[in-house]
Amino acid sequence: MLLCRRAIEPRLGYWTLPAGFMENGETTEQAALRETWEEARASLQAQELYMLFNLPHINQVYLFFRGELADLDFSAGEESLEVRLFSEDEIPWQELAFPTIGKTLKQYFIDRQDNHFPVRIRDILYRPQAASR
Repeated sequence: MLLCRRAIEPRLGYWTLPAGFMENGETTEQAALRETWEEARASLQAQELYMLFNLPHINQVYLFFRGELADLDFSAGEESLEVRLFSEDEIPWQELAFPTIGKTLKQYFIDRQDNHFPVRIRDILYRPQAASR
């Protein structure tokens, strides 16, 4: 699994999958390819939509694509401190930048057991905690 250590806030120094915001005029697939290149200087030869997260409390939708590296020529882009490949047992679970990253990785390793990767949709709903008395 290719992960990047963030060189920017929020969550500076934590690990993430290559990700970011879309630019005007690009498709979601183009955005995923661009972000992968910008953050990990990695090229993909194939990719497909894998996970979609609805985050209505912050008015965002996150799309994660599953891709195949074209080669092992990758390095940190300007938004990354380092980039490396991890096996499942090496992933720094306690150092992941965002809950969506952990949820995506855990689901991927479950799906990989059967080599079946359907598109999955998850809602992450914010529930404010009750005020302490």
